[in-house]
Amino acid sequence: MTACLRVLVVEDDVVSAKFLENALKHFGYDVDCARNGCEGYDLVRTGRFSMVISDFDMPGMYGDELCRKIREGHRSSYVYFVLLTSHGDTDHIIAGLQAGADDFLVKPFSPDELRVRLRTGERTLSLQSRDVMLFTLANLMETRDNETGLHLERMCEYSRIIADELSQWDNYRNEVDGDYVQLIYLTSPLHDIGKVGVPDRVLLKPGKLTREEFDVMKQHTVLGGKTLAAIAKAHPAERYLIIARDIAMTHHEQFDGSGYPHGLAGKDIPLSGRITALADVYDALTTQRVYKPKFSHEKARGIILEGKGTHFDPDMVQAFLNREDEFIRIANLLDSGTVPPTLLPAIDQLVPALAKC
Repeated sequence: MTACLRVLVVEDDVVSAKFLENALKHFGYDVDCARNGCEGYDLVRTGRFSMVISDFDMPGMYGDELCRKIREGHRSSYVYFVLLTSHGDTDHIIAGLQAGADDFLVKPFSPDELRVRLRTGERTLSLQSRDVMLFTLANLMETRDNETGLHLERMCEYSRIIADELSQWDNYRNEVDGDYVQLIYLTSPLHDIGKVGVPDRVLLKPGKLTREEFDVMKQHTVLGGKTLAAIAKAHPAERYLIIARDIAMTHHEQFDGSGYPHGLAGKDIPLSGRITALADVYDALTTQRVYKPKFSHEKARGIILEGKGTHFDPDMVQAFLNREDEFIRIANLLDSGTVPPTLLPAIDQLVPALAKC
């Protein structure tokens, strides 16, 4: 991420400014310098800087005041702010934190200490970029599919509940931890991102799909998986993109190998795909769709039990049963009500159990 970051140094002391500039360039950052807080604020307003390293004591505008003005500016992207000070007392630290500073460096400091602090800033900005990307992709899907709104929110919650239950099982303890649970929560809304590539004549059709149209609709898994795979390839260190790719590609695979797009079976289906498969079907069953009425939890529960070992991983079914009270609570809390007849048919009509009802 370093090569993409542009850092602004705000320092009135020429020697200190040059030291910081040389160190930052050596670390691989793009660097600009300002001689005082007013000049620094004007440069920040250009929107070119992701990080600011500012001295505390400067003529005209102190560093904490500069930080406060940046925070009050309602910027579209976050600026990571590091204050430099020769004062290690509590009053200066409190003043900086109240102004919105992210970190402090007490002079004198070594280049290695500076580098470690900036790595922390990179991680913070990376998390922001992750959340912005996920939000953007999810909203992109909503522009094509009117049925996504509360469905996405419920998918987040149902997937999180299953993952959290698995995290407490000994045989999943090494695979599912708190971070995994959070990533499932964040990435599960992208399960149908490939719908953005499905033609309107299929995606927006108000009635039941023909076999040929359904074959076209099924391609949303491949389209979504390939799109996220390309992004993941460009950012190989970002675990959430790998999970998002797997969810998009495999949430319609079935445990017995009868699903799509690749006919994967058993544990060959990524865990994230097995989790979201059950979450997606439960939501389809317990909400009204153009091709079916809203089913009760009891009826949905029976259909899921019927699919144990065929459609669904038995472990996912057991996790669902262990936490079904939470599923009921979320379903009631995020009940979307009556669905207008113009909304598209859900892909989950493929579920054999659904076809029987």
